[in-house]
Amino acid sequence: MPAYVIVEIYIHDPAAYEGYKLLTPAAVAAYDGRFVVRGAQSESLEGDWIPQRMVVLEFPSVARAKEWWHSPEYAEAKSIRQKAATTKMLVVDGFNG
Repeated sequence: MPAYVIVEIYIHDPAAYEGYKLLTPAAVAAYDGRFVVRGAQSESLEGDWIPQRMVVLEFPSVARAKEWWHSPEYAEAKSIRQKAATTKMLVVDGFNG
């Protein structure tokens, strides 16, 4: 069953964040992931949720998403992001129905 990593990002160091954007795609692909949403314009339909940047990744499974998250391939990018932005991130099973 596919799994989705949903990310809400508030960037406070745009120059450093560019380094993260360059490193991340190869790490995602190495774990069979792909970008579904990558920083596209968003519009709140209900409530006051107005994220600065949203990203949605798809992986073949929650296990594979967690392997990516803990991987050496993602470690450098993750470190850059954690210094350049404030992030909320979760993984959720896709619907298989």
